[in-house]
Amino acid sequence: MPNTAPRAVEEPSAVVAALRGLRNHCPRCDHKPLFARYLKPVERCACCGQDWTLHQADDFPAYIAIFVSGHLLAPVLIAAGSHELLPMGWLALIAVLGALLLTIVMLQPAKGAVIALQYHWRMHGFDPAMREADQREG
Repeated sequence: MPNTAPRAVEEPSAVVAALRGLRNHCPRCDHKPLFARYLKPVERCACCGQDWTLHQADDFPAYIAIFVSGHLLAPVLIAAGSHELLPMGWLALIAVLGALLLTIVMLQPAKGAVIALQYHWRMHGFDPAMREADQREG
């Protein structure tokens, strides 16, 4: 029978936590997976017991994914358009499909990194002092 008790874990740096989140690993202990479904994090890490329902990533991961995909596509489309390599209809199709594909591919890693940084910086529900104050009020 596996040991289900939470184990003590050394806190990672912000960069290490963000890289773990990008890879769909627990930012705290590097156990996989961080997500139960595409954008829904697991309730608790199976290894360290960290509660991941406390995050408040909201729309920020989508903004990151859109920002990065736009900056990756822009040089390609500018180069192809300036050399008239493809007709404008094909460029528009490449732009739309490329933006959709890149954004969908980058959305989960961006959310993992945002959750990891919120955990590392003790934002929102990850701050034990804030949780204790909320429990006393509620």
